[in-house]
Amino acid sequence: MEYIISDRVQTLKPSAIREIFKYAADPTVVSLSAGNPAPEAFPVDAIREISAKIFDENPIAALQYSVTEGYAPLRKAVGDHMKNKYNIGRDFDDLIITSGAQQVMDLITKSMVNEGDTVICEAPSFIGSLNSFRSYNARLCGIPLESDGMNIEILEKALQNEKNVRFIYIIANFQNPSGVTTSLEKRKKIYELAKKYNVMILEDNPYGELRISGENVPSIKSFDEDGIVAYAGSFSKILSPGMRLGYVIAPKQIVQKMVVCKQGEDVHTNIWSQMVAHKFMTEYDFDGHLANLREIYRKKANFCMDLLDKYIVPNKITYQRIEGGLFIWCKLPEGVDMADFCKQAVLRKVCVVPGNAFLTDENEQCSSFRINFSTPTDEQLEKGIKILGELAKEVL
Repeated sequence: MEYIISDRVQTLKPSAIREIFKYAADPTVVSLSAGNPAPEAFPVDAIREISAKIFDENPIAALQYSVTEGYAPLRKAVGDHMKNKYNIGRDFDDLIITSGAQQVMDLITKSMVNEGDTVICEAPSFIGSLNSFRSYNARLCGIPLESDGMNIEILEKALQNEKNVRFIYIIANFQNPSGVTTSLEKRKKIYELAKKYNVMILEDNPYGELRISGENVPSIKSFDEDGIVAYAGSFSKILSPGMRLGYVIAPKQIVQKMVVCKQGEDVHTNIWSQMVAHKFMTEYDFDGHLANLREIYRKKANFCMDLLDKYIVPNKITYQRIEGGLFIWCKLPEGVDMADFCKQAVLRKVCVVPGNAFLTDENEQCSSFRINFSTPTDEQLEKGIKILGELAKEVL
């Protein structure tokens, strides 16, 4: 039988990261490619205790169908946390719980973007979001990243020249894959440009709680007085990615359409997960847990950067130091074939993610690759980075 594939997914390619996972599953391979939380970051005992309490006291509520918008106590807890701590959320906003922040990308694109409309993204940007946009045949327009965020001049030219721009997608804190944090000055300029050209902003913030140095920078959504910012948050990096919990805070009109779309996708997000997250936020030391996560990742990130300085930098591979998140973006010297370098690394049992996987045009030239430091042990990190350094020395 000849199978007919829809036009909008005909050209979609598998996630490069997911494909690399196949190699990384080999126990002899050092995986610097995943974006998983550190094993010691999971509050296993608390989740076990909370789950037992839920199934002892209210099992049917955790196992039954529920409302699409999400578990009401969790929605309130998240809304209060974001408003009180970060000044996010206005009277014109609403909040719903999603199946991970990835679903926010899908639902907002489905709700707002017609085929051929433009989505402006940072270049590079997170492959999962890019593929969500591509799946609706959106035109992707990449804006080069500088050390403090998007190039504002190029962004404005894109807003002037691109047709039917629906939103600007930005990961302002510890961007994936580059690690860049957008400065407050640029956040304000991006907001003013969006307002000027009547375009929404989709602010994705999965790593914001994982700052390891420097000062917090206010979210773009925190100064949204015009209803032009949709904010995506996630429990994946602070509680558990397997529980698939995210949320969106956005103008009510947009959220209402996202709810209708979600009803056709998964009816509602896992209720047990939502009940666990609610109790964890309200009955346990949530702030203490976040502080512990920051300490875990501070040690791992600093150790990783020390290793890069020792093994990588002397061999002319450069990187920008990070203030948080889980990723470091490494740049090869001019003339080195990045794709071949990543392939040779795999042959030496080290997995990194090729940089072109994060571009709006994957055929564009790229000399960078992404490494992750949260998942490997210290021993694996040192082994893997040392091998990369040895490979770089041979290539050069």
